[in-house]
Amino acid sequence: MNRWESVIYLENGHSFEGWGFGSPSARGGELVFNTGMTGYQEIITDPSYARQIVVMTYPEIGNTGINEEDVESDGRLYLSGVVARRYCKVPSNWRSTSTLSDYLAKSSVPGIEGVDTRRITQILRDEGAQRAIIFPKADAKSDVQAYGKKMVQTVPSMDGLELVSEVSCRTEWCFNENAKAGSPIAVVYDYGVKYNILRNFEKRGFKVWVVPHNFPYQDALALKPSAVVLSNGPGDPARVEGAVEQIQGVLGKKPIMAICMGHQLLGRALGANTYKLKFGHHGINHPVRDNLTGNILITSQNHGFVVDEKELLSRGYAISHVNLNDGTVEGMVSEKEGFYSVQFHPESAPGPNDGDALFDNFMRGFLR
Repeated sequence: MNRWESVIYLENGHSFEGWGFGSPSARGGELVFNTGMTGYQEIITDPSYARQIVVMTYPEIGNTGINEEDVESDGRLYLSGVVARRYCKVPSNWRSTSTLSDYLAKSSVPGIEGVDTRRITQILRDEGAQRAIIFPKADAKSDVQAYGKKMVQTVPSMDGLELVSEVSCRTEWCFNENAKAGSPIAVVYDYGVKYNILRNFEKRGFKVWVVPHNFPYQDALALKPSAVVLSNGPGDPARVEGAVEQIQGVLGKKPIMAICMGHQLLGRALGANTYKLKFGHHGINHPVRDNLTGNILITSQNHGFVVDEKELLSRGYAISHVNLNDGTVEGMVSEKEGFYSVQFHPESAPGPNDGDALFDNFMRGFLR
């Protein structure tokens, strides 16, 4: 693997020099940290990370390589970069078909290693997620600080950024054409859906139709679904045009399960606002209390926005799950209107499987 001197520059003026891997290109995005010890392939193939640079807090990544069976999207990578303390150049896994570096390079995604990821994480924890850019040091010629300051200004803020239209499918498609005849149908609104959501409905006996984010609700209902699923996705939920109207068209007519971005958009369809967190929730070890049972779930999370709790309560909606780190809303439920939503990722793989039962809870509670 070729090596080149690389730099990551943060909009607050901090810069870190290391070695590049992946693509020797310059890419900018919102810098966030992920606390997971495993699952980097799930992270980089998750469309929810569009336009983000991910700092991996685990000290080494790349050791299990990449395989084609575990990707979470259509093969395109939407994130802007990867930051690691150490990159393993020689993976050791019988399923591996590619190195992480080669996989990133195919999608022109840069990585940087040999930097102090603990210090970067501390900066983000104290000052919040912020814009950043990774670039080859040679691009800056003699003045890294001046070049980085100039380049980071070209990176848009995540607050107010609409990204769902970039990652959503363009036309409806069936995830499992060979589903048994007469299988119940799940219509999944694609805001940047992870394939493991689709796999979870498939293994529970559904024929799964995936539709674009702006798919008319009349057409969705015409498919005669037993359930409508609102998927995860990237960007600011307040800027997803048309989503609220389509959700309101389905609400009360078909059972709805909403996950992450879908949960936020459902909240907006119910009349609540969303707001941006300081540094977001990214990782596979976030504790969440299930208010319905009192159980504590260890969850996988990846989001920078949340639904306003006070506005939900003022409208009479029940909060089903709460984040134990900061008290933010992690779920909503309404038997009357037939929806069940969570802010975290019950489909996480690899990661904690505490949330896997939520798919079954939804089916027992709403699919009669």
